[in-house]
Amino acid sequence: MENLGDTQFISVGKEQETGVKIVLSTVYEALTEKGYNPVNQIVGYIMSGDPTYITSHKAARSLIMKVERDELVEELLSEYIRTKGWDAK
Repeated sequence: MENLGDTQFISVGKEQETGVKIVLSTVYEALTEKGYNPVNQIVGYIMSGDPTYITSHKAARSLIMKVERDELVEELLSEYIRTKGWDAK
């Protein structure tokens, strides 16, 4: 059994990060083109796991389903931290 007092570490390779960025960019563009609010739709998908939040336009739905939701959250949070300059401290 795992020791719940220990911190687990995860390492994501650069190829995955690049792939996740491309997926998010494509999905964002497809949602925008179809007139949806991309932030609301992507958050809905991440929170629920329901792929119907994502349009099938530009194969965005099948593309986003190839990425684990925790990887999407990691990429979004990493980018937010980077743009805020918090990673420089």
